[in-house]
Amino acid sequence: MENLHYPIGKFIPLDKISSDQRKEWIAQLADTPNQLRFAIKDLTSAQLDTPYRPDGWSVRQVVHHLPDSHMNAYVRFKLALTEDQPTIKTYEEDRWSQLVDYQGTPIEVSLTLLASLHQRFDTLLSEMQDAEFARSYKNPESGVLTLETALGLYAWHGRHHIAHITSLRNRMGW
Repeated sequence: MENLHYPIGKFIPLDKISSDQRKEWIAQLADTPNQLRFAIKDLTSAQLDTPYRPDGWSVRQVVHHLPDSHMNAYVRFKLALTEDQPTIKTYEEDRWSQLVDYQGTPIEVSLTLLASLHQRFDTLLSEMQDAEFARSYKNPESGVLTLETALGLYAWHGRHHIAHITSLRNRMGW
């Protein structure tokens, strides 16, 4: 069951992060919209409504979750770049996934939103300097996070959810 929850493993923050590592994460994050679009290519509506694991979200919910999560990430980065260690607002992801827009919005809307968001995010990240990556925000649940660690987290997050979909496709033979 652990592999169904974490098909690429849990996020493990690195003690030392090089500029090359940051560039790799920026590239992974920038490619998330393309990877997601590829992962759901040719899925039927019934397949989109299939949970990726027992008691897990459906593929459709995952597709809508990624732009929600990464919008929050983008705002957190901008807050940390413009304020001194702001305390960010958390949100109830599971409750968001139950709202009507997750069922009633065509997935293309979320795919387009994610692509547009990541264009902006990539522009911001690609121009950030070392000192800016050292800035941080405070998550009331998990503590202080530097932007370079947050970058790694969100690069992992995209790959994590895409692996939920691709693992399901493999298991189901889709």
